[in-house]
Amino acid sequence: MSRAPAHSPALERATVLANARVAEGVWLVALAAARTASSVAPGQFVHLRIAEGADFILRRPFSVFRAGGGRIEILYQTLGRGTRALATVGPGTEMDLIGPLGSGWKTPEGVAHALLVAGGLGVAPLGMLAERLARDGVAVTLAQGAPSAGRLLARELFEDVCRRTAYATDDGSEGACGFITTLTPELIATDRPDVIYTCGPEPMQRIVAAQAAEAGVACQVSLERLMACGVGACLSCVVSTVHGRKRACVDGPVFDAADIVWDPAEDPEVRS
Repeated sequence: MSRAPAHSPALERATVLANARVAEGVWLVALAAARTASSVAPGQFVHLRIAEGADFILRRPFSVFRAGGGRIEILYQTLGRGTRALATVGPGTEMDLIGPLGSGWKTPEGVAHALLVAGGLGVAPLGMLAERLARDGVAVTLAQGAPSAGRLLARELFEDVCRRTAYATDDGSEGACGFITTLTPELIATDRPDVIYTCGPEPMQRIVAAQAAEAGVACQVSLERLMACGVGACLSCVVSTVHGRKRACVDGPVFDAADIVWDPAEDPEVRS
């Protein structure tokens, strides 16, 4: 299984190049951050200081959506105080970040076809992965689910680099009506991917992981956890695995789906 070379995280001053709304409640910010852009691997994240003041003592973790040309792009949803503040930041603003952080996606040797399954903002860590796989000659299929057609994100990018795209929306305004997990069994059966990458709501990822296991296909999941420090010190982002408890900010956020203990009651450390 191939891995991107490891790069030590570092503090970097970044300048906002653009910050625009791309869908209801979803924004994309582009930052000039040459060191991070040249070293980040698909699936890794940065820890961003959004502003000064008591409300922003802790940095916020964000997946890197795309990177290159000395800049990184971050897709984010305005949910809390931090992301609402980020949405008000204009071009030219300087902020600092720590990155690249975490363990990203791995590409098994000999992969010819990959299936990417995204739910909602789960597309955020998959943009750079799709571009990298396509560049390396891997055929990519994307399955994306969202509440409505207007919340299907980065369609232009994915439709440009993917061999095939499939969509599902809760209201039926685009693609199948319902959850994206209703489409994945057929995609797995017909496309016969060598590996599945998935990110989105954890119940969705759990279903995709089970579908992959039933089909005998390797699967990797990107798990979201609260990350206070981002460097493995505070233990606020623990993930239960068959190998013990791991830290999402250091050992993840990408994990082998077969290693995840999805049901807390089955955590071996709890049972012991």
